[in-house]
Amino acid sequence: MSAASTIKNEPQVDVLSLSRDLADEFRVSSLQRDRLGKTPKRERDLIRQSGLLKLSIPRSWGGWGVDWPTLYQSIRIISEGDSSLGHVYGFHHVLLATCRLFGSESQAQRLLSRTAAENWFWGNTLNPMDKRLVLAREGKELRLRGKKSYGTGSIDSDFLIVSALEEGTEKLVVAAIPTHRSGLLLHDDWSNMGQRATDSGSATFENVLLEEDEILGPPGPMGSVFAGLRPCVAQLVFVNVYLGIAQGALAEAKKFTREETKPWPWSGVDQATADPYVLEHFGNSWAELEGAVAVADKAAHVLQKAFEKGDSLTPKERGETAVAIATAKVLSSRAALGITSRIFEATGASATSAKWGLDRFWRNARTLTLHDRLDYKVRELGDWALNDKVPTPSLYS
Repeated sequence: MSAASTIKNEPQVDVLSLSRDLADEFRVSSLQRDRLGKTPKRERDLIRQSGLLKLSIPRSWGGWGVDWPTLYQSIRIISEGDSSLGHVYGFHHVLLATCRLFGSESQAQRLLSRTAAENWFWGNTLNPMDKRLVLAREGKELRLRGKKSYGTGSIDSDFLIVSALEEGTEKLVVAAIPTHRSGLLLHDDWSNMGQRATDSGSATFENVLLEEDEILGPPGPMGSVFAGLRPCVAQLVFVNVYLGIAQGALAEAKKFTREETKPWPWSGVDQATADPYVLEHFGNSWAELEGAVAVADKAAHVLQKAFEKGDSLTPKERGETAVAIATAKVLSSRAALGITSRIFEATGASATSAKWGLDRFWRNARTLTLHDRLDYKVRELGDWALNDKVPTPSLYS
């Protein structure tokens, strides 16, 4: 994988500049999409047209083959423009990594090559916490029956990653199937307060056919040390979406303060931009964000080194990768929640008007940071800092 943001075999394409162009486009209408809470079809098609869906696919399979640090910067930039779009875009790449980490070499090559050639957008019906979906065998056929919640990006996707428990054995099975397979119903029932344009609703599987070769493996879910990097890839997507939210909030607060905020009568200054307490709020937010970004970038480089080791990756190396990412998760979560709340202390009461929509940044951060309990990340870091114990591999750590 190339460490540069410019694609070597397509020298006219600069990944980060392209990502910024998309973010600028998305920023203009992000408030409207937040209010509507509908599938951002036009914007998802712009991502399709950009070529960024094949960013993480190896060049030998038709992709752009960038490294993880570049990919995560791209996710962060797009999330600054619209965190819902950054979320579904980031998880598209998590699902491609799922094919590579859980599937066989031939499965990964087939799925990722077709993704690059046909510009597929992947969606998610994995959610391992939801155990209602069952894989049953009927003679020589495999059938999926039941429901799944939190199917982020599934609507308007082309392919899905799905997890189910095998009937009789309760074994976790992860598979890749076309979105429009007969019997699969995707429900537009996502109505949470944040990340409203991620289509993170539920799905119903009514006797959906599953082919044997659509089940990913070997090694299968968490079937090897290398496969254990899958949750690391996903957690670092969250980190960079959080940071994008914080960066977007700070940029909007900067604009509002310069153009709208009035100086406090007893501040002794003529402009809010000279108020010592406003400056203090911006200074603290800047320092907190810069620190979290630095740790996130370091974690991306740690992941890159781990990924390059492939099947030679040791449990200790995998564990140290998880620690680096958990550290970034804690800092980015706190930065996103803190900054998106504190911007109102700098911008003032008028900034709470619904017409500005500045509350969406906090709502998005608060919703997404609840994906998995931060308390357990802190506990894992404590066990590492005190007892030199790396996190136990799971689908969340």
